[in-house]
Amino acid sequence: MGFLIGCGVEQTQGGSEADSLYFGEEYRPRFHFSPESNWINDPNGLVYYDGEYHMFFQHNPYEKTQGNLSWGHAVSEDLLRWGELPAALEPDELGLIFSGSAVVDREDASGFFGGEPGLVVFYTNHDEETEEQVQSIAYSTDRGRTWTKYSENPVIPNPGIKDFRDPKVIWHEEIRKWVLALAAGDRAMFYSLENLIDWTELSEFGAEDGAHGGVWECPELFRLPVDGDPDNQKWVLLISVNPGVPEGGSGSQYFVGDFDGTTFSNDNPPETELWADYGKDFYAAQAWSDVPDDRRLWIGWMNNWEYSKEIPTDPWAGSMSLPREVTLTNVPGEGVRLLQTPVAELTGLRTPLLELEDATVSPDRSNALSDLSGKTLELLAEFEPGTARKFGFRVRKGEEAEQETFVGYDAENAQLFVDRTDAGPADFGEGFPERHEAPMKPVDGRVRMQIFVDHASVEVFGNGGVAAITDQIFLDPESEGLELYAEGGEARLVSLEAYDLEATQG
Repeated sequence: MGFLIGCGVEQTQGGSEADSLYFGEEYRPRFHFSPESNWINDPNGLVYYDGEYHMFFQHNPYEKTQGNLSWGHAVSEDLLRWGELPAALEPDELGLIFSGSAVVDREDASGFFGGEPGLVVFYTNHDEETEEQVQSIAYSTDRGRTWTKYSENPVIPNPGIKDFRDPKVIWHEEIRKWVLALAAGDRAMFYSLENLIDWTELSEFGAEDGAHGGVWECPELFRLPVDGDPDNQKWVLLISVNPGVPEGGSGSQYFVGDFDGTTFSNDNPPETELWADYGKDFYAAQAWSDVPDDRRLWIGWMNNWEYSKEIPTDPWAGSMSLPREVTLTNVPGEGVRLLQTPVAELTGLRTPLLELEDATVSPDRSNALSDLSGKTLELLAEFEPGTARKFGFRVRKGEEAEQETFVGYDAENAQLFVDRTDAGPADFGEGFPERHEAPMKPVDGRVRMQIFVDHASVEVFGNGGVAAITDQIFLDPESEGLELYAEGGEARLVSLEAYDLEATQG
């Protein structure tokens, strides 16, 4: 049975009830996860177990504002159709439930499961009065439906660090131990253990590396082959930073290097800053553990702390990005870099709208898509820049209202970009009406874009995922036009595939 978000209940495929209840809500995404109602931020505890992808998330079960932070919970069989379950963890005598991670304890190292496998989650308790943060654990014997908090929490007390949170636990195969990465102010700290309960401090990383414009949060740690070569593998450490990122507000940086189970070493000079996404709405990404086909899959909070409390959605506040597959590639002249591509499962949502080949795009020839419109689109396009300074698409273009979002390529500056200056009301945040750029050079003289439009968001992946931009947009419902455009000359549209995407959420 597949799940369709009925926004609060698990229900079988079909969704007529969800359609009637939720399709009328302005800005409600159709193929991105959002909760039925109330506040949501960071993804937490991502794990695959017994045929289900689990996604926990920071959540206020009672109000649309941040507060009463708990772990919301949703499950899916295909990463697309999510069934929302009751909150899994709620505040206790140790404080609010901040971010963390989950693992499958297959060998019952914890002793919680009587020799059987089970799920263990690791999270931060935050005391609102003292602001002290400590690390705690909980476990489930029933596929994550109910949770028991460990009676001797916290398992890692606070060592005198104000921002000490967001435990990420992984299994390190070479040393045959569990390892925990923790955000600690302006750096990451690493711990090891043998029973998932008793931790030993190992090392720290980052005091002199990367961006330090704000607090470090939500570490993610994994190893991947470079260009698919199993004999050439690198470790990736993702750190989310708030505030002080190039686009303003919050964002996610990453480091590439080696991790021997004790110490992380950075392959790049300390001053190098690498960003997972160049838009303004991709934060606190976390990867699923125990994915059966060894894909590295992650998802991020599609929002920004600069304006997250004021976005004009109701009765919910916040949503998640598309789930993405993460790989590594060696970029000539730059080094090993992340690639992000939307999960392959998304192709199952497609309804073909148009295929177009070998078209000229110029300032006076931009109407080849006049018969197309929509708010749930996927566009696969390949261009040759030609003489154009800029080219690409106008999406969610209004007929009467002067609204549109530009998704394109700046040939003069070698940048993929999203310009949401006119993407609807922006009085809720000064940092909203902006243009965001990602560095990206043509490959063999061509530029490729994969664009997803979903009611209140645009996600763009350039040249196979070497560049990614994620931005929210809030336009009038009637603004759904689609156009090609070019400035300063002609570009050649080598090919275009356009799809409408089936709704998985009401």
